Amino acid sequence: MSEPLRVAIAGLGTVGAGVIRLLESNGPLITRRAGRPIEVVAVSARDRAKDRGIDISGFDWVDDPVELAQHPRADVVLELVGGSDGPALALARAALEAGKGFVTANKAMIAHHGLELARQAEAQHAAMKFEAAVAGGVPVIKGLREGAAANEIARVYGILNGTCNYILSKMESEGSDFDAVLAEAQALGYAEADPGFDIDGVDAAHKLSILASLAFGTRPSFDDVAIGGVRHVIAADIAEAAALGYRIRLVGIAEADESGLFQRVHPYLVPMRHPLAHVQDSLNAVVAEGNYVGRLFFQGAGAGDGPTASAVVADLIDIARGEFGPPYAMPAESLADQRRADSGERTGRAYVRLNVVDKVGVLAEIAAAMRDAGVSIESLIQRGAAVDGSVMVVIVTHNGPERCVAQALKTLSGSSSLIGDAMWMHILGE
Repeated sequence: MSEPLRVAIAGLGTVGAGVIRLLESNGPLITRRAGRPIEVVAVSARDRAKDRGIDISGFDWVDDPVELAQHPRADVVLELVGGSDGPALALARAALEAGKGFVTANKAMIAHHGLELARQAEAQHAAMKFEAAVAGGVPVIKGLREGAAANEIARVYGILNGTCNYILSKMESEGSDFDAVLAEAQALGYAEADPGFDIDGVDAAHKLSILASLAFGTRPSFDDVAIGGVRHVIAADIAEAAALGYRIRLVGIAEADESGLFQRVHPYLVPMRHPLAHVQDSLNAVVAEGNYVGRLFFQGAGAGDGPTASAVVADLIDIARGEFGPPYAMPAESLADQRRADSGERTGRAYVRLNVVDKVGVLAEIAAAMRDAGVSIESLIQRGAAVDGSVMVVIVTHNGPERCVAQALKTLSGSSSLIGDAMWMHILGE
């Protein structure tokens, strides 16, 4: 039998422990599929004495995770520390400089530093893989890099954050407002104590920038992602969307054409007949549209020890087989430097929710602002009786430029009739 692939693991949290359990429980099968055993030889974590439910006594312990890059027996370094910079990035650079294979689940680091690391990996002829960085156990990166490699991808989009999807699904099923469901999600461990990265769309934006680079052959450009979250979605929005034939989902969407690269994470109204509308709870889903393969739909668990460990070990199996190439499916120097597309020139339909003073002339004021900005209104609905002197008004627009809706809302923002900020959500085209 061939020599084992020897792995050093930095980080023994949920995923790190899950990787060790998976390698132990499925060891014989993994060996057959990889063509040789995959063995852990060294580990590093913050607390050596912590009970993780796994036996680490047979592995070398290293206090400083960056030192794993110099471990004499390690062929591959697995980074599960997290964070876009700090020890994770130092370890990545050191491992690749040493010519070792490098595997990570760290979407923030790949989104911010992936191009630099890819160049380093190629220069050292070292493997660099990050399947687990996007959508957990869903093999969407492998699908884009390999399965759809012959296709020109027109658009890639999907539900990329399980926490937000869990919250929105619960709001649908229970009729609850955002804050109550967020508290429930935190109690169950679906949301962090500080959930900002999830609910404000940053986590999904990290993943979207990675998908866009793979799909379009462009340099990763996280700073060009327009980011919006779900913390201002209310139960009334969920109910109104359902009445109109939609469900609200946090969607990351990327397109590349002659106008540039467009990337956005934002709450969308998704038509009931679209498969994304039926992605429930904490699942993730990604859609890629190729010019020959058509629509590809990937769905599955986007987090957790099992699914994420599955993706990590799949990368290790590829390396054990000697199956790896450029991290972004083409040499880093071939990646295009695409300019940011102007979202104002994009056309689409919009959902706008306004809380306004309940008085004569308000609807006419809203309609005039929309008219003057060139927005064509499909429907304008006032729901319910006044509460504390205010009412909710919902507008659905016809297809038109986004800059027109932005101009109308800018005009209305200065009105004494408007209470608070408007909520603007895009309607996903099919």
